[in-house]
Amino acid sequence: MAATKRKRRGDLEVQAKKPKRSRKDTGKPAKQAAVTNEVEEEDRDRIPGPVCKGKWKNKERILIFSSRGINFRTRHLMQDLRMLMPHAKADTKMDRKDKLFVINEVCEMKNCNKCIYFEAKKKQDLYMWLSNSPHGPSAKFLVQNIHTLAELKMTGNCLKGSRPLLSFDPAFDEFPHYALLKELLIQIFSTPRYHPRSQPFVDHVFTFTILDNRIWFRNFQIIEEDAALVEIGPRFVLNLIKIFQGSFGGPTLYENPHYQSPNMHRRIIRSVTAAKYREKQQVKDVQKLRKKEPKTIVPHDPTADVFVIPAEEKPVEIQWVKPEPKVDLTARKRRIYKRHRKLQQKMNRGNAE
Repeated sequence: MAATKRKRRGDLEVQAKKPKRSRKDTGKPAKQAAVTNEVEEEDRDRIPGPVCKGKWKNKERILIFSSRGINFRTRHLMQDLRMLMPHAKADTKMDRKDKLFVINEVCEMKNCNKCIYFEAKKKQDLYMWLSNSPHGPSAKFLVQNIHTLAELKMTGNCLKGSRPLLSFDPAFDEFPHYALLKELLIQIFSTPRYHPRSQPFVDHVFTFTILDNRIWFRNFQIIEEDAALVEIGPRFVLNLIKIFQGSFGGPTLYENPHYQSPNMHRRIIRSVTAAKYREKQQVKDVQKLRKKEPKTIVPHDPTADVFVIPAEEKPVEIQWVKPEPKVDLTARKRRIYKRHRKLQQKMNRGNAE
C-alpha cells in the first residue's frame, strides 16, 4: 500500500508524493551493494567475540565468612576465595558463642544456598565447613598448610571473574564419601554459567587431589593451548573430620578414622620431648651412681707387656764448667741511670755553693 497523508481539516486522505530521483543518486545503489558485500566478507573471516546469549539459570550463591579470632593468614585466604569465585557473598564475622544453626538463617537472609564457614579455635587451629543450606549435607575439615596469593608470589595470573575448570582425582569415584564430597565441591567452586559478574573465559584450573587421606587444593593458570600450567595460588590441605546429613549438624554420615585432632598431635609431640628429657636424666643418674661405686683393682696381667718395647737409654751428660750468668739489661740500664742522676745532683750542688 502506498503511504497516505491525512489533512488537518476534514477526513480526506491524500496519497503522499514520492521523492524525485536526481541523476547523482542513480549510481548509489550499486555502490551500497558493493560495500555491503565487503562487510559480509570481513565478518566471515572475523572471529566473533564472546557474547552472553543465554540466561542465568543455575543461581548458586556462596556465602563465605568466618568466626571471630582468625589470624591474618586465614583472612587473606578468605579474601582470595572471594576474588576467585564471582558468585560469592561476604558477611560480618560471627560470634564464637553463637551456635552453628544460626548460619542457616544468615544464608537465607543473604539469599545463598551454599556456605563456606571458617571456624577458628585457640587462635591456632582452623576448621572449614562446607554446607548445602538449609537441608544439607555438610562437611567439616581441618585446614592445614595454608599459603595465600600474596605469600606465594607465583608468576601466573588469571582474569578476575573467569570460570575455572575443576579437576578431580580418580579416587573420588572409588568411595561413596568421596563421591559425596566431589558433588559438594562441584556445586560450591564451579562458577554458574552466564553469571552476571563472571567472565566468559576459561583460563585456570582448580585441582582436588587425594593424598595421605587428605584433599589437596591447587590453582593453576592455563598459559598455552597445549595445556601448559603455572601455579597461581592459593593452596591449602583439607583433612576430613565428619560428614553430616543436615546443614551444620544432624546425623553423622561418615567419620574419618585416620583423623587426629590438633590437641592430640601437640600432646604426642610434648610426650615425645618429655621422654627424651627423661631418658637423658636417667643416663646422668646412672653415671653418678657408677662414680660413687668403689673401684675394683684388677691384678696385673704379665702377658700385657709382651709387645712393649723398652725405650733406649740416653747417656747422661755432666756439665763441669759453671755457665756464665745471664746479663740483665734492664737492671744495667737502671744502674747507669741512677749513677748519672747522682753525678748530676753533685754538680748542681757545687754550682749553687
